[in-house]
Amino acid sequence: MIKIKILSIGKTKESWLDTAMGEYFKRLKGQVEFECQWAKSDEQLIQLVEKESSVICLDPAGKEMDSPEFSTFFEKKVEEGGARLTFVIGGAEGLPRSLKDKFSLLSLSRLTFTHQLIRLVLVEQIYRAFTLMKGIPYHK
Repeated sequence: MIKIKILSIGKTKESWLDTAMGEYFKRLKGQVEFECQWAKSDEQLIQLVEKESSVICLDPAGKEMDSPEFSTFFEKKVEEGGARLTFVIGGAEGLPRSLKDKFSLLSLSRLTFTHQLIRLVLVEQIYRAFTLMKGIPYHK
C-alpha cells in the first residue's frame, strides 16, 4: 500500500473541500492511504517535514509537468520512497527557504491557488497518476 502524507499550513475551512477530497480518498481506499497534518507556523511545518524521508514541496518555482509526466514522476518517487511520500504545501507566504533548498520542488500550475484548494488539486492528480499507473480508464 502506498502511504501519502500531506503537510500544510492551516486547516481546511470549507466543508465542500473535505467532501471532494474524501471522494478521492474513497476511490483509492485499500491502495493508497492518506494522512493530512496541519501546522500552525513555518517552524512547526519544518519540524514535521524533518521527520519524513521522501519529500516533495509544492511551489510555483517547481518543475511543471502534465498529468502523464506527473504519473511517471509519482511512480518513481513511490519506488524511491519505499511507497511513502510526503507532499508539503506552504501558507499564503509560500514555503520556508530551508525546505525549498532541501527538497524536490513541484508546481501544479502557474496559476495561484489557495493552500486549501491546492490540496484538492493535488489529491485529484495523485488519483489520476494512480489510474495511469494501473491502466484504469479515467485520464483522457
